[in-house]
Amino acid sequence: MPRQRPQAGFTLIELMIVVAIVATLAAIAIPVYQTYVIRSQVTRAMDEASSAKLLVEDCITSGKVQLGSSRGQCDVSSLGVSDILLDQPQDGTSIPAGTGVPQLQLPQTAAGGGWIFVTLGNHASPLVTGGKITLTRDPNGSWTCKSDATIGTKYAPSNCQPG
Repeated sequence: MPRQRPQAGFTLIELMIVVAIVATLAAIAIPVYQTYVIRSQVTRAMDEASSAKLLVEDCITSGKVQLGSSRGQCDVSSLGVSDILLDQPQDGTSIPAGTGVPQLQLPQTAAGGGWIFVTLGNHASPLVTGGKITLTRDPNGSWTCKSDATIGTKYAPSNCQPG
């Protein structure tokens, strides 16, 4: 009886089954991961806008209702730059290219509200580029968040839905 060699590898059908399983998993996982990445970018933009709340609160309680770097004005130079927000000049000053900062709008009087706006762009996903997040402060000091239709309910955090 001739001696049989032991099998030294996978058969073609075994390899085809493994490839089919990996392809099926990739077809499911890649879109889910892309959605996760976009949601994290939107949440990051909202958090960066939220970091400006402290500045707005400080300016309003100090009676500074104009943006600028002069004495008696609300100085926005402490706002950090972002690689996912669009380039937006702050109170007429220029900022470096490729960076973005939240936009602020203070009330006309210290008793009023205030707004913080961000626009996604630069390195944000093309699916949400141009999307806007707005944080609004009412005269009582409460903040609300709204996103626009570009971001949509699929990518917006639950506390910042389109409206």
